[in-house]
Amino acid sequence: MPIITILEIIYFIILTLVVGYIFSGYIKYPRKEYDLIYRKSFFDWQDLKFAALITAPGVLLHELAHKFVAIYYGLQASFHIFWEGLGLAIFLKLINSPFLIVAPGYVSISQGATILQNTLISFAGPFMNLILFFASWLIINNAKKLTRKQAIVLYLTKQINLFLFIFNMLPIPPLDGFHVFSGLYHLIF
Repeated sequence: MPIITILEIIYFIILTLVVGYIFSGYIKYPRKEYDLIYRKSFFDWQDLKFAALITAPGVLLHELAHKFVAIYYGLQASFHIFWEGLGLAIFLKLINSPFLIVAPGYVSISQGATILQNTLISFAGPFMNLILFFASWLIINNAKKLTRKQAIVLYLTKQINLFLFIFNMLPIPPLDGFHVFSGLYHLIF
C-alpha cells in the first residue's frame, strides 16, 4: 500500500482550496493603499491563495502527523475529507458568521493500537501545530531582516497554529485532546 494515495492527494487539494476560501474573508493578502481603491470584485483569488498559504499547511501537516505516526506503529491509516465539517464551515462563511467551526478532515486508523500508541497518534497532530507555532515564533524573533510580507505570513502562521493546537487539545470528543487525556488517564489509572 502506498504511503499516500491518489485519492488522499485529491482530498488534500480540495481541503487546501476550501480552507483557503473559508479564511479568505479573515486573512487578506497584504496590499498597498492604492490597491484597495481599485479593488471592485466580490471574490479575490489573491486572498484565497494567501489564506490557503497561511492555513492549509497547519491543517494538512496536522493530519499527516496523525497518519505517519500511525504508519510508524505498523497501522494502516488514511486521510478522509469530513464533508459535513467542510459544508458547515462554508455555510458559516456564506452567512458572514463572526466565528468559524472548521473540521475539514480526519485520519482513519486500523484497529490494533495500544493505549500508548493511540495517545501518541492523537497527540501527533496538535504537536505538529505546536512545532509550526514555535518555528514561526523563532524566525520572527531571530531573523535579522524580514520583509513586510514575510513578517505577516510568519505572524499569521504562528497565530493559526497556536489556535489549532489549543482548539484540538480541548478534552471534548471527538477532538484530539479528548483522546490524549483519556489515553493518559487510562495509562496512569
